[in-house]
Amino acid sequence: MGYTTLVYYAMVIVLLIVYYVVPKRHRWFVLLLGSIYFYTQVISSKKQLAVFLLSIIVSYITGLILQKIGSSASVTTKRVILFVGISLTAFPLILVRIGDFICGSILHVSKVNWIVPVGLSFYTLQLVAYLADIYKGKINAQTNLMKYALFVTFFPQIIQGPISRYKQLQKSLFDGNSFDPDNIMRGIQLVIWGFFLKYMIADKAAVIVNSVFDNHHAYAGVYVWIAAILYSIQLYADFLSCTTLSQGVAEMFGIHLVNNFSHPYFSASVKEFWRRWHMSLSFWLRDYVYIPLGGNKKGRLFKWINLIITFSVSGLWHGGSWKFLVWGLLHAFYQIIGEVRHGIAVKYDLMYFELKDDRVSAALHKIGTFFLVMMAWIIFRADTLKVSLKMIRSMFTTFNPWVLFDDSLFRLGLNWKECVVLLISIFVLFGVSKVQERGTVIRDWFAGQNTVVRWGIYLAAIWTIWIFGSYGFGFDANDFIYGGF
Repeated sequence: MGYTTLVYYAMVIVLLIVYYVVPKRHRWFVLLLGSIYFYTQVISSKKQLAVFLLSIIVSYITGLILQKIGSSASVTTKRVILFVGISLTAFPLILVRIGDFICGSILHVSKVNWIVPVGLSFYTLQLVAYLADIYKGKINAQTNLMKYALFVTFFPQIIQGPISRYKQLQKSLFDGNSFDPDNIMRGIQLVIWGFFLKYMIADKAAVIVNSVFDNHHAYAGVYVWIAAILYSIQLYADFLSCTTLSQGVAEMFGIHLVNNFSHPYFSASVKEFWRRWHMSLSFWLRDYVYIPLGGNKKGRLFKWINLIITFSVSGLWHGGSWKFLVWGLLHAFYQIIGEVRHGIAVKYDLMYFELKDDRVSAALHKIGTFFLVMMAWIIFRADTLKVSLKMIRSMFTTFNPWVLFDDSLFRLGLNWKECVVLLISIFVLFGVSKVQERGTVIRDWFAGQNTVVRWGIYLAAIWTIWIFGSYGFGFDANDFIYGGF
């Protein structure tokens, strides 16, 4: 059962009916039952379930202990308890990532077939944040084990986030929400948009991307440029799709999940990119890694060291191999170089060029940032670090622009009609993003239209996705990319 299957939405409909029928004080229990059912459908073994339940119980008990000792225990005692609790909770994720890194990248032996529960990378960070927030006094521990289990297993976000904090979900999860037709409609809008992103962009782009990256020996030059650009778009559309579907379903229950993206490819610097990309992870790394290390309080050198450590954690969180570690370090390097460049501009009175805000300068900054991010995405997507470096080198050493005009690109898996649909869909995404970037809330515009207009647009969108989307061209929807992390 996945977020794009009919059986999933049949489950959602049943849960919605039951949720709004039972008394408010019991509605959280309906969500818990639905979450348990969903998770048991997506896991592949009882061992995975056992590891997942163990993480819940360990973090729950640790939270109660931290809450109980409160200010009565010494700081050292509380830190030891927090360290032990976080270590045990995060042990499965650390074991998988470090184990894969040692086996695959250092010893060069076959990776161990670890027991990896679905959503391990996401719910682990959620549990760590929960314990750290109790330690800091930001929240009180949840004493009801079943309510705590709901916080961890809430089905729209368990597989792929966003990584929510306990304080963000506590009230809406446990207090019960009143039926509001606007929530249902807003949820439907998000679900339709999520399907558009998945079927009209991500899964179509994946055909060309996979053809090039999976057969990297056969392609070079312009082919790699096209694949790299499309992969940057594919990854964004795919991950935004899953987050949007999660937000849409949660919205129907009156639960608002945090935004995970804010048009990241409009960023004028890599630093800004990380304030817009996968924001729930970015803010988690800031609050629970970068700031505890000291942040920028101990001078520029230590700030850079902390930045390197933080992005190393980010890289290894995505996967236990050199390519992910280098990908993370590259983003740290980008930001350090950006800060050095800014410092030179200040020192030599070149801030006019740094602060220049005309359209050409702004566009160049955004294009430059996209280029840097795209180079890093090649490392992220390629099979190995060595392969990625060969592909990047070929982009600048192989001259074959004629493939843009001799129909060669249509032999990568999509015919010209499918390519036209993909390009139009990308322009739609770009247009919507530009409108939203200016502050326009499109869903508010929908709310101002009459019922006939609204449902006419909904049905037209559904029809378009059904006919021209991935299913319409005979290939199945791919799994969400970030579900693999």
